Amino acid sequence: MLRILGDHNSIINNFLLQMRDVNLQQDRMRFRRNLERIGEIFAYEISKALTYKNYEVTTPLGVARVPVYEENIVLATLLRSGLPFQQGILNYFDQAESAFISAYRRFEEGDEFKISFGNITSPDINNKTLILSDPMLASGSSMYMAYKALLDKGKPQHTHIVSIIASEEGVNYLKKHLSTKNSTIWTVAIDNELTVKSYIVPGLGDAGDLAYGHKA
Repeated sequence: MLRILGDHNSIINNFLLQMRDVNLQQDRMRFRRNLERIGEIFAYEISKALTYKNYEVTTPLGVARVPVYEENIVLATLLRSGLPFQQGILNYFDQAESAFISAYRRFEEGDEFKISFGNITSPDINNKTLILSDPMLASGSSMYMAYKALLDKGKPQHTHIVSIIASEEGVNYLKKHLSTKNSTIWTVAIDNELTVKSYIVPGLGDAGDLAYGHKA
């Protein structure tokens, strides 16, 4: 299942515009805050897809019944651009467990590169709801590799793949490799072009550099 939040008019597109704008995005604090705010909106939208149970709560004047989601949630993200994005999701799913994946591109001859993984820190994800986030979904291969690596920690009941901007190629890659029954892809916008170095066009540039500064 594919959910494109930017197809519907809402404030999420205001935040996306600021992140894409070549002048506004130079303000790193604003860029990180927009990553976080969009993460909060995704958390709210994903919450609508969860399973709920009614609970009784005692108020000063009586007893009220309130529906509360039941899933055990694990939030996973790819370092480093994913940190503020995941924080936004965590702001709403504040009781969730967290997983962190160290991944980077290692360029070789010409435009060739490989995705390398460092440490993976994760709780048990078996039969839990996994929300795997990365601001940019380019080719889709690194996101899928991260998902496969997390399977060493168990098999999730349902996986939500969350990005802010995705390429058509990346979305199609995940559709091909993920179970359509037990996974949902979420994004704000899908861009058509992907360069040989797996940068999305028009995209917004390197989200990690914009959030934390250029790598030496």
